Amino acid sequence: MDEDTFEDVEAAYHEIKMGGGWYLTISLETSERYEKEYVEIAKERGGQKRGRFNLNPKYARQLGEALIEFADSNEL
Repeated sequence: MDEDTFEDVEAAYHEIKMGGGWYLTISLETSERYEKEYVEIAKERGGQKRGRFNLNPKYARQLGEALIEFADSNEL
């Protein structure tokens, strides 16, 4: 499997429940204009997305590793 492609697109979505009815959503999206895949990280409540961040899929692993390193170093 090529690292830049995702075989199971339906499973490429995850929600993390936060306080006050907010969710942190992570999903795989496709750009209509450029027809490229990207990872969207957004804060969502009531179906409305706030504070979106788009990430190239090849950097998703690096982001995950950096978050784990940060959590470990801060005893979270």
